[in-house]
Amino acid sequence: MTFQTMTRPDFGAEPETKRRKTRRPATPIRDTGVDRVFMAGVYILLTTFLLIVLVPLINIVASSFSSPAAVSSGQVFLWPVDFTLRGYEAVLSNSTIVTGFRNSILYVVAGTLVSLALTVMIAYPLSRSGLVGGRAMIGGVLFTMVFSGGLIPTYMVVRSFGMLDTPWAMIIPGAIGAWQVLIAMTFFRSSIPAELYEAAQLDGAGDLRFLWSVVLPLSKPLLAVIALMYGIGQWNQYFSALIYLRNEDLYPLQLVLRNILVLNNNAGGSNLADQLEAQQLADLMKFSLIVVSTVPVMLVYPFVARHFTKGVMIGSVKG
Repeated sequence: MTFQTMTRPDFGAEPETKRRKTRRPATPIRDTGVDRVFMAGVYILLTTFLLIVLVPLINIVASSFSSPAAVSSGQVFLWPVDFTLRGYEAVLSNSTIVTGFRNSILYVVAGTLVSLALTVMIAYPLSRSGLVGGRAMIGGVLFTMVFSGGLIPTYMVVRSFGMLDTPWAMIIPGAIGAWQVLIAMTFFRSSIPAELYEAAQLDGAGDLRFLWSVVLPLSKPLLAVIALMYGIGQWNQYFSALIYLRNEDLYPLQLVLRNILVLNNNAGGSNLADQLEAQQLADLMKFSLIVVSTVPVMLVYPFVARHFTKGVMIGSVKG
């Protein structure tokens, strides 16, 4: 008697022929003439924009290394004429410019640290789901992005706190930015899981210890981005100094630069030269001062730029 082995059919498996039929080779993308024309137009447009931005910058740098006579006569374009460092020597020997440079560095460092600390102190509690009244507070932050008290009420508040003609007038009034608070809040919500907080509670860590030991070390890209935003804002700020400061010893570099460029006031320039030579040297100092005021930001930006995209994009995509 012969026994045949019965095999259990696999009803869930697809036949090999069916699987092979469903695998189709990817259709190559055709590079048409319209696409090539479009990409050529894009490159031409981007190159044009690059030249529009780059040529004036090169002209400023070239002018800063040229002689005063060449700058005043308009002989400089993209290469220095009669190379000299006289403009930078005049800038660095001017006490008002040196004082303004020192004040700007002080305002940037102190203002960035204060703004960064206050932003984290506001954004982190708002990122926690259990905060009582959190939605109303977020609404208040959003409200400040659309409406403000205005220049005169703000001036009166600064005056009532005794901050006029003090360095605090450059740091406190604009210490917190609503946009930076929203970025930090979104980052904390999307990048710091609740399980970490529960694990920290089991280990006996409180809120401040969790913030200092866990949240801040994991938020280095965010802190770099926000510090860059606040730092550049402080470095370029001159309007607040124009309103709140009267003592020239407290002027930031940007206000000194404004006085030279707009008012054509060569600060402390009575002893630089006479008549025509003094005017030529003043024109040269404008270009040198622009370069000097730009260099610090250009030196710091490469070290922070690698965090910029990551810090901004984290939390923008859910799921």
